[in-house]
Amino acid sequence: MIAHLAIFLCTLVAMEGVGYLAHKYVMHGWGWFLHRSHHQAHLGPVETNDVYLVILALAAITLIVFGNAGHDPLQWVGAGVAAFGVIYVVVHDGIVHRHWPLRPRPRHPYLRRLYQAHLMHHAVKGRQHSVSFGFLYAPPLRTLKQQLRERRVRPLRPAPQPCAPASSNLRTPPPPSPSHR
Repeated sequence: MIAHLAIFLCTLVAMEGVGYLAHKYVMHGWGWFLHRSHHQAHLGPVETNDVYLVILALAAITLIVFGNAGHDPLQWVGAGVAAFGVIYVVVHDGIVHRHWPLRPRPRHPYLRRLYQAHLMHHAVKGRQHSVSFGFLYAPPLRTLKQQLRERRVRPLRPAPQPCAPASSNLRTPPPPSPSHR
């Protein structure tokens, strides 16, 4: 029983790292076509970004099914993944994005920090140069503010360098001489 609890808790904690990496490199990378809806005005109860939550739920269900079929540790890994999904829905969708009919204001310092960090994440238009990709952990706000300042000052790409100096010996060829018939 202690081993099962340890597997569950370790998975729950590890899912924050998995979520961070998925958010930064998948959702803000090749999976932006689904995640973009999360960075736009919320028009209804469902957005294409919710596909990621469905994928998480299917992974949890699959792990629990394999665990019940004789691979016992997988059941507890699946339970940890499922618990992370529930916490995500309650904290991130409910409290941070306020997608519930009742819109509680975060009063606890931890929840306020998550809320403010996620506002900073959404302060950047588009998928590049965002900060704070975690769901249940946020770096200190001063760190995020500094990162935002650095990313706004830095050019998106280096300035192009001229191919050859202005005083180059390279010359354009003379125009062709008119031909006589």
